[in-house]
This record gives sequence, C-alpha cells and structure tokens, in this order.
Amino acid sequence: QMVLSEKVNQLMEWASKRSVIRMNGDKFRRLVKAPPRNYSVIVMFTALQPHRQCVVCKQADEEYQILANSWRYSSAFTNKIFFAMVDFDEGSDVFQMLNMNSAPTFINFPAKGKPKRGDTYELQVRGFAAEQLARWVADRTDVNIRVIRPPNYAGPLMLGLLLAVIGGLVYLRGSNLDFLYNKTGWAFAALCFVLAMTSGQMWNHIRGPPYAHKNPHTGQVNYIHGSSQAQFVAETHIVLLFNGGVTLGMVLLHEAATSDMDVGKRKIMCIAGIGLVVVFFSWLLSVFRSKYHGYPYRYVF
Repeated sequence: QMVLSEKVNQLMEWASKRSVIRMNGDKFRRLVKAPPRNYSVIVMFTALQPHRQCVVCKQADEEYQILANSWRYSSAFTNKIFFAMVDFDEGSDVFQMLNMNSAPTFINFPAKGKPKRGDTYELQVRGFAAEQLARWVADRTDVNIRVIRPPNYAGPLMLGLLLAVIGGLVYLRGSNLDFLYNKTGWAFAALCFVLAMTSGQMWNHIRGPPYAHKNPHTGQVNYIHGSSQAQFVAETHIVLLFNGGVTLGMVLLHEAATSDMDVGKRKIMCIAGIGLVVVFFSWLLSVFRSKYHGYPYRYVF
C-alpha cells in the first residue's frame, strides 16, 4: 500500500494539472477506498461517452468542473479535499463494486470511515448547479468554496441587442410613438412574463435541474418529477403550455361576452374558450395530482 504522504503528493500533482482527477478502478481503490487517508474525495460517477447518450451527465460535468476550478484556483486551496471523476467506460468495475446503476451520481468519501447516507448528493432534489454542490460540500466537509463562474457575455449582448432594437424603432418612428401606448402589446408582454414565472423558470435558473429523467433499466423518459420538492426543465415547459391554454380560453370567453361581433362568431368563440379551459385545466390538475400524491380532486380526466 502507498503511504499517506505518497498518496497526498500524487493527488496534489494530478490536481495541479487538472482540477477534476480522472480515475479508473485501480486509482479509485488505491487513493479513495484504501486507508490510510486524511483527505476527503468528492467523486462524480458519470457516463460521458457519446454512445451513452447521457445529456444530463454532460450538463452536470460542466457545473462540476466550475466547482472544482473554483476550489483549485482559490487562495484557500489545500490538500484537505480533492475532486475526482469515474467514467463508466473507464471504471465499470467501480460501479459494480458500489452497486451503482445510474449516472450522474456524486458521493463524498470522507477522510475517516465510510460514506454515510448524507454523503450521497440528492441530485433530483437539489439539481446540479455548482452553487448547490458547493453548499453540499460545505455541509459534508466543512470546506467552503466560493463558486467563480467564467464570464458569460450572452446576457449583456442580448440586452445590448434589445436596446439597439428599441432605439432603432424610436429613431425610425420618432414622429409617431403611439405604439409605446399600445395596451395589447404591453398586456401580451406582461402575460408572457407571468406565465414564465408561474411555471417555474426562476426555480430552474437557481437550481439547475436536468431537462428530463431516463430510467436506466426500462429506458422510459419521465418529463414530470414525481415529487413536489423538485421539477424537471421539461415539466416547466409543459406547465407553461397548460397555463397558456387556460389563459387563452379565458381571453376567448371574455371576448365572446364583450365584443361587437355577430352572435354566430361569439358562440364559436365561447365554445372554443370553454373547451380550452376544460381540457388544459384538467391536464394541469393531473400534473398536480401526480406530484402531490393523495390529492383527492380531479376535473374531467
């Protein structure tokens, strides 16, 4: 067996070259499983090869790299904790050793003893954003990592483009700015914002959940999370569509009751509005029932 100082020196050498140390079965057994060890190792078990088609693995890997780089290049960096990765195609024996059948999975191997229940990261609940991983690492190792993300210029560019478009419209229509007082336009923009927020887009931005979940045994893809404490990105898109359908139905009902159109068109509009509200609200309630198990009410189907 390698003595402790040799193990630490080896890990420090690898960490100086790459923030996330790639491990196969032999490296994992020698440096993570085998004593002695006075350091913690955060290990991401993943499947990044293209033929595995694990989209979530690639997304989680990007956040994991950000976390590891934030620790590696911080002034507080020590040999108290290391970040490692075991890819299924490079360490399938490790997956078998740990009876692991899903990826990505994050496990903290503490400096003393074996991993406990809390040392396995709850990916479906917390998401894989680097900030959430950092909080979990702090809970398990008492090492606080300040996440530093690389600069992202997409936001400023989009804001600049929007301001340029608005400035161009004002310049071209300087003599006629009535479009700025268009109530329908402002109402539509406000409605889009409200639907996006009530569907959970801000939660996605903060938590960084996966788009969907594919069962590794059956291959079935779930777009709706089965718990009320979490959600998938696809789920927010579905809820956004359902909320939009209900809203459109209510707008049609209002127009049918207040417009000056002939009676025949108003009847058609009224029937269409009722149909949209009934169908989409029923689907919305079905999603709610699937997440809040035991909810006793339903509507149509």
